[in-house]
Amino acid sequence: MKALILAAGKGTNLAPFTTTRPKPMINVGGRFILENTIRLLKESGINVINIVVGHEADTIVNHFERGTDFGVSIHYVYQEKLSGIGNAVYKVKDRFNPGEYFMLVYGDIITSANIFNYTLQSFNMAKEPVASVCLTPSTKMFGNVYLDNEMKITKIIEKPKKGDLGNYVLSGVFILPSRFFSVLEKTKFNMELALGSLIKEIGLKASIWEGEWIDIAYPWDILIANKIIMDSWGRASISKSARLIGDVRIEGPVQIEDNVEIRSGTIIEGPSFIGADSFIGNNVLIRKYTSVGKGCIIGYGVELKNCILSGNSRIGRLSFIGDSVIGNNVDIGSGIMTINGNLDRSTVKSTVNKKSMDTNLNKLGAFVGDDVIIGSGNTIMAGAVIDSKVRIPHHYTYPK
Repeated sequence: MKALILAAGKGTNLAPFTTTRPKPMINVGGRFILENTIRLLKESGINVINIVVGHEADTIVNHFERGTDFGVSIHYVYQEKLSGIGNAVYKVKDRFNPGEYFMLVYGDIITSANIFNYTLQSFNMAKEPVASVCLTPSTKMFGNVYLDNEMKITKIIEKPKKGDLGNYVLSGVFILPSRFFSVLEKTKFNMELALGSLIKEIGLKASIWEGEWIDIAYPWDILIANKIIMDSWGRASISKSARLIGDVRIEGPVQIEDNVEIRSGTIIEGPSFIGADSFIGNNVLIRKYTSVGKGCIIGYGVELKNCILSGNSRIGRLSFIGDSVIGNNVDIGSGIMTINGNLDRSTVKSTVNKKSMDTNLNKLGAFVGDDVIIGSGNTIMAGAVIDSKVRIPHHYTYPK
C-alpha cells in the first residue's frame, strides 16, 4: 500500500512558526512532525509515500529529498493554488492504479503510538474503506463523525454547528479506494460531500483510535504534541560522542544526540531532548518536556521548562524560558524572563490572527518566531507572540 500525505496548507493559526515553514515542519520531540509521520508509516510497512506540498514547499523537499535517508521512496506533487483538501487529494490521482487502496494522512497530527499500523489492521479485518476516528475533549473544531451499531460511519459533518456536535471526530487517517478520485471529481473536490457519497455507495468503516491524539491547530498545541511524543519514550539514549564534563545529573528518559557538550552542575530531567552539536553551560536546569534543537547554545544558570527550541538558537545566562516555543536562529540575551502565568491564576490569553484567544491553559509562556533577537534584561508576558525577524532592544536603566 502507498501513502498520501497532505502537507500544502499555510496553517495561518500557527503563526509565527508557519510564516517561515509548512506546518508539518514544526519540531516536536526533537523531530519534525512530518519526519515522525514518515517514520511511523515505514514501521507499518508503507515505503512509497506521495506528499502534496505548497506553502514553503522547498523546506520539505530539501530536507527529505527522495526519502533515501529515511528508508522510503518519496514523490512530491505541488498544489500551486491552495484550494482545499479535496483538490489536494485529487492532484495525486495519477500515482495510484485502478482498484488500488491507499492511505490518506493529514500532515499535522501527532499520536502517542502508531495510528497508521492500527488503521491498517482495521482495514485488513474489514476489507472495506476505513476512516480513523477518536474522542476529544471538544469536537467543535473537527470533522464530526456519527456511527451505527456496527461501527460503520453514517454521516460526517466537516464543520459542525452547535446543534450538530457528535462524540467522535476524524483522526486524519483514511484508507480509501482509487475510485474515490472519481467521487471527488463528481462533487467538485468537496471532501465532505465526497466522503458522504462514499458512505452511501460502498460504506466507510470506523477505526476507533483510543490513544492520545492531537491535530496541531494553535501554537500552544505544539507543547501538547511535544508532551505526547516524549511520554512515549521508555528509556534514555545518550550518544557516545556526547561530552558530559564534571558533575552532570541526568534523570529519566533523556535523549542526547551526537557532539553535545554539557558542563558541570547541569541537571536534566526526563523526558527531554538535546539535539546534536548543542552546548549546555554550567549549572543549567533543564526540566521535563524540554526539547533543545540542533546547534543551540544554553548559557550559565539558565532554566528551561516544558519548552521547545527549534534549532541554532542561543539563550543567554541566567534566563528562564518556560512553557514556550522558540523558533530557529533566535538570539535571547542574558537575564530574560518569560512569564508563564497570570497573578490571579486565570487562563492565559494569546493572539491568533490578530485576535485575542483564551488558550484555556493556566501555564503558558511565549511564542517566538525565527530569526528574532531579544536584548538582555527583558520580561516577556505570558501568551506573547513575537513575529519572525523582530528586534527587541536591551532593557536598561542607565543612562535614561
